[in-house]
Amino acid sequence: MMNIELRGTAAAHGWPAPGCRCASCGRLRAAGVRYEPLSVVIDGVPLEDLPRRDVPGGHEVRGPGGGRVLVAAGPGLRPEPAPGVEYEAVLLDLAGSPEHLGYLRHVRAVTPRSQVVAVHIDHRLPSPAELDRRTAFWNRPADGPFRTLLLGGSRSGKSAEAELRLAACPDVLYVATGPVRDDDPEWAERVAAHRVRRPAWWRTAETTDLTGVLESAEGPVLVDGIGTWLAAAMDEADAWDDPSRARPLLDGLVSAWRDTAARVVAVSDEVGLSLVPSTASGRAFRDLLGLLNQRLAGESEETALVVAGRVTELG
Repeated sequence: MMNIELRGTAAAHGWPAPGCRCASCGRLRAAGVRYEPLSVVIDGVPLEDLPRRDVPGGHEVRGPGGGRVLVAAGPGLRPEPAPGVEYEAVLLDLAGSPEHLGYLRHVRAVTPRSQVVAVHIDHRLPSPAELDRRTAFWNRPADGPFRTLLLGGSRSGKSAEAELRLAACPDVLYVATGPVRDDDPEWAERVAAHRVRRPAWWRTAETTDLTGVLESAEGPVLVDGIGTWLAAAMDEADAWDDPSRARPLLDGLVSAWRDTAARVVAVSDEVGLSLVPSTASGRAFRDLLGLLNQRLAGESEETALVVAGRVTELG
């Protein structure tokens, strides 16, 4: 294996950046920690002394042993791989573009044999610990079974966290369980924002048959979200006046969640922190969703709560 020595991994001005007053840089200064600008030695030779070929977004270098390395030229840049090349290592801006790792895996430029190194790190990350947290699930095998339930309130950042956790996967099935509302411009704007944020090579299924998806899927699946699925299930079972009618559908979903072979990340609304709904149907929905969240969490390897874009692991 190629020996990669990292003497510096930060962006051009280092981290913390000189004179920067952001919270990220402030935390590092207070801790007396500094990450130096990018400096890499490959098999004993400095990166800048290796033979290189420029590519859009960066360059490709050859190590002393002949192995190829793809390098991002700076923050926000996504180096294009050469057709048909499997890289021995990639040095990427994972802080800003983790989905590019997913793309490189999608086109097979990065394989399980490739070394993946985060470079150009800077104050786009709140802390070094956050980079460690993210790289842990970016390096996780794409296949399941593995279940993650993300809970949070409206605009908490739970959907963005779900997408982040699967960003480095080569192929993701995005399951949108919400209805298509062509007559609601605000809803259409939300849906469009989610589509733009997702990598172009992800597949999308707009369906309420979540049980069927979980029974047949094997690779990474993102479900957004459980609350809209439940609303559709209550419609299907005519359960708004009698919530017990929806119980068989909930039982089927929990069974499929428990038995799935997929790596699933699902988003659901945390309903226990809001006001008590003023209508009987609203209370019925809240009670069923709270119960469903508990049951899914009990069958999940990971459960987390997202608040103001910050994540607390619940176990």
